[in-house]
Formats: sequence, C-alpha cells, structure tokens
Amino acid sequence: MKKVLFLIPCTLFLCGNANADWTLDIRRIGVDWSRTDVTNAAEYYDSPISQLKADSQDVFKGTFDSVMAYRNPGNGAIKWDNGLFMEYGRTKIKPYDRPETVNENADKILLTSDFGYAIWNWDGLKLGPTARAAYDTEFTENDGVPRRNQARVSGGIALFDHPIIKDLYVVGIYEYDFTYAADKISKSAAELGWRIEYQIRDGLKASTNGYYRDYLSWSGFLGTDLEWDLSAVARLDANLWGNFTMGPYIQYRRAKSRAADLVASNTTIGISFNYITKFLF
Repeated sequence: MKKVLFLIPCTLFLCGNANADWTLDIRRIGVDWSRTDVTNAAEYYDSPISQLKADSQDVFKGTFDSVMAYRNPGNGAIKWDNGLFMEYGRTKIKPYDRPETVNENADKILLTSDFGYAIWNWDGLKLGPTARAAYDTEFTENDGVPRRNQARVSGGIALFDHPIIKDLYVVGIYEYDFTYAADKISKSAAELGWRIEYQIRDGLKASTNGYYRDYLSWSGFLGTDLEWDLSAVARLDANLWGNFTMGPYIQYRRAKSRAADLVASNTTIGISFNYITKFLF
C-alpha cells in the first residue's frame, strides 16, 4: 500500500507530455523556532516576576508543503494534484527542579493524489467531481505508540482553481487504518475541506486551509479511533525578499475519540519564516 501510494505522483509526472501544463508548487518550506533561557530560576522560585522563575524551553517545528500540479492545455478542465506534506515539531522543557522533558507537538507525513474535472466554469471558479487518495503516517513513534498508518480514498464534488477559492470540497471517505498490527480497521466518513488564499496587496497574502471529518462507521472498536476531527490553519505571509516570507499563523486541532468522554484540542500561535515559489514544466 505504501509503495503504491508513493508511486502515484511519480507515475503521473512521468506520463506527462510536452503539451501538458505541469507546475511544481512549493507552497511552503517553513521553520518555526523559539527559545527561552532562564538562569538561576531556583533562587527566584518565590519571585512575583514570572520570567525569572519560568522553565527554559526550546520550541521547533519544520514544515514542507509541495504539490506537482497538472492542468490540461486549453480550458484547464482537468486537474491532477499530487502532494507531499511533511511537518515535525518538538518542545524541550528544562525545569530547574525536575528532569528535562521532550514532547512532540507535530509529526505528519501526508502523500496525496487529487483528481478533478470541471463540468461548470464561471469566471474562473470551477465545479465538478473529484476523486482523492491519501496515505497518512508519521516520522517516529511517540511514547511507545505505533506510528500512524492510514490509507484513504474518497470521492465527491469540489470547487477549485479560483484566484481565491483554491479548493473547497465535500467527499465521502473510505479509510483503512493499519496503525495497530492486531487491530486493522476500516472506516467510512464524510469530509468538508478547504484551501483559500487572498492577496491583500503586493507582498501580503492571507490564507487558510483545513478540514472537518465526521466518522460514520467502523469495522471494529478501537478506543483511540476518532468520532470526528477538525483541523484548521490560518496564516499571513509578508514578503521579506525574493521568495522568502515571514508572518504570524494560528493552527487549531480539535477532536474526540470513541473512548473519551471529553474533547481534546490543541492551539498553536506563532511566527514562521517561509520559502514559497513555483516551477513550470
């Protein structure tokens, strides 16, 4: 399964011809990093100044987001996007009175292939059926839990290729989850997803992307399986020089597992430095 999904973008690229419109879209190569160094915190444990008794910590996250996109010559009714998204982040905390701890705050590898056909085009906004495939995994295991291994295929309808609405879709999903070798589970779900960009002015762009996925059925019970999952990112990119940008972002994840009574969420706010460009073939 891994090999098949990995070969999808490679095959599509190789089968292109001289008349095809291929674009390598480097959406973002980004680095988010912050560091706090606190010295002699033990001497200031009773200080009313929080900065003098805080924990030393390093926060690092790297992101790579790229798509090899095909648009057929002429009206561009056919789209075939093949993407690779990778993200990894760690937080290292050094309390003065406890051992150092390290936590992963992001770990994702996502291979995708997305086919769409426009049956309706109004002023650059295209509407049509879409078919998608994805393989979702991680770089490393975390706290003894196996690496996530999920394959998904989906189909539905999408709006795409507008200057602002890059992708807006509703699909039905079949997911095969083989994270746990002894508990392979197939699932069905419905998903709403989006990717929207708005050029505020030259050198300043706002964007958001994400999805909401609602699981409808499972082939078996595993407490860590999700009932629903919401993930959203909003960012502002300002050009520094050339293809390098800097800007604030907010990332939000909220989900509920089948075994949990409460909903879990994760909110990250920060500033990132990015490299963004496109290559035409």
